Amino acid sequence: MRVALWQMNPTVGDVRGNAEKILQGISWARAQKADLVVFPELALVGYPPRDLLFRREMLQAVERVLEEGIRPASQDVGVLLGAPVSEGGKLYNSALLFFAGRLYARQDKTLLPNYDVFDEVRYFQSARKRKVAVFLGERLGLTICEDIWNDKDFWPRPRYEFDPLEDLFVQGVTLLVNISASPYHYGKKRLRASMLSHIARKYACPLVYVNQVGGNDDLIFDGSSLFLSATGGIVWEGKSFAEDYTVIDTGDLPQAGDPSQVSEDIEDVFQALLLGIRDYFRKTGFRKALVGLSGGIDSSVVAALAASALGAENVTGVGMPSCYSSRESLEDARMLAENLGIEFRVIPIEEIFSAYLRVLNPSGVPLVDLAEENLQARIRGSILMFISNREGHLLLSTGNKSELAMGYCTLYGDMSGGLDVLADVPKVMVYELARYINRERAIIPPRVLMKAPSAELRPNQRDEDALPPYGTLDPILKAYIEDNLSPGEIAALGFDEVVVREVIRQVDRAEYKRRQAALGLRVTTKAFGVGRRMPIAWKKGWE
Repeated sequence: MRVALWQMNPTVGDVRGNAEKILQGISWARAQKADLVVFPELALVGYPPRDLLFRREMLQAVERVLEEGIRPASQDVGVLLGAPVSEGGKLYNSALLFFAGRLYARQDKTLLPNYDVFDEVRYFQSARKRKVAVFLGERLGLTICEDIWNDKDFWPRPRYEFDPLEDLFVQGVTLLVNISASPYHYGKKRLRASMLSHIARKYACPLVYVNQVGGNDDLIFDGSSLFLSATGGIVWEGKSFAEDYTVIDTGDLPQAGDPSQVSEDIEDVFQALLLGIRDYFRKTGFRKALVGLSGGIDSSVVAALAASALGAENVTGVGMPSCYSSRESLEDARMLAENLGIEFRVIPIEEIFSAYLRVLNPSGVPLVDLAEENLQARIRGSILMFISNREGHLLLSTGNKSELAMGYCTLYGDMSGGLDVLADVPKVMVYELARYINRERAIIPPRVLMKAPSAELRPNQRDEDALPPYGTLDPILKAYIEDNLSPGEIAALGFDEVVVREVIRQVDRAEYKRRQAALGLRVTTKAFGVGRRMPIAWKKGWE
């Protein structure tokens, strides 16, 4: 059988537009003489559609497109795609196989993830049964994303009691197919390849895995689709962070590669963020980005990412020096803008800041306290939002995950913006990104990477005046936020328990700030946002 894999980037809710992409894929597969073309999970509506699934008109549009567009296009080629199916007042996340102008087979998703960023139990019913689809001499085991992530021989603690694969393989599967919308985090590509290779070897069965690609709100989907041989070798690996497609003849497989050689490094995070920015702008209708350039590492990396994702002509940087800003910082911001080829404006805030101080300090003597520090950030935020409103640019926030975790950020100041590019990127990784950006030439001025991080809101200020060194802070944050370890467990890793408890106190205390933060792009296993749902008003009553 000749199987086409069509790794596509759908837009959530755009039933007609997604259908056009699918029909293009069908036409291409037909021209390649494919017998079957496979599209991702929920390809017709994009993933995750969230509460759009409650919109009856969208579900009706899905039914029309399937009946009037997809079904007729399947006369001479099998078409397997994901779509929501309403039946008997219930909704299913389904894999639909069309062939010869009719619905040939349907398999609903069995395992509905309801953790981290997933909320499928809110919308879907689980499959009532699993049945092999006999198609052109092959016995297809049709699965959807999570259905393949519960092998008890791979995971130390499977999440579900039931494994749909065991149910399918007793029916004699000869080709396992998984249509997926598996969001990216750093390390996911290697983990996924290892797991899928294990399954192919375990059941001695070739495996087709087609994953969605693209950025949808805070989630980034890497694609990285795979065709694996019955021995677990990689016959074909789709591009990461880009649409891709191929045709594989199951009767004449090329030599398979070693799944352990699937590569993943800081370039993947870079490409993920580019895709997240590009798709957020494209899918929301924005064209131009605005970045406040302080001359620091975070704003430099954000500006470089925005210029790469959108084109330098679509990015504007604004320097807003105060009396506490160093001459070197403004020079670095200007040099960065020149290196990137982006527009750069300078709007000093000293006069505005002084006016505020006169009004807010009746004694006439500035206190140089936290309120005055934050006031500078809020003046800058107001200037940036003014430009955003007047010129229609989307303001990119520049706060990183370490700062957001600790509350080392200012509401309505540096937290202003419509998208926070680095919200899930720890500070140490920000420096890794900067070095990657500078891999061929010094785009980010070298001085930016060498100087001590500072908000420059008071004389001689340094981040480490208020925070542990980032080399210490970031591992503690990962242990607490991503791994859910207790203070004692984190201290046992080799950290000072007093420091650990203070870090955790600040993380918990800053939840109210993060709840008001801009949407952030997810690149770790646990990002702030829908995947981490912590209360704001609570008390630790177990210590």
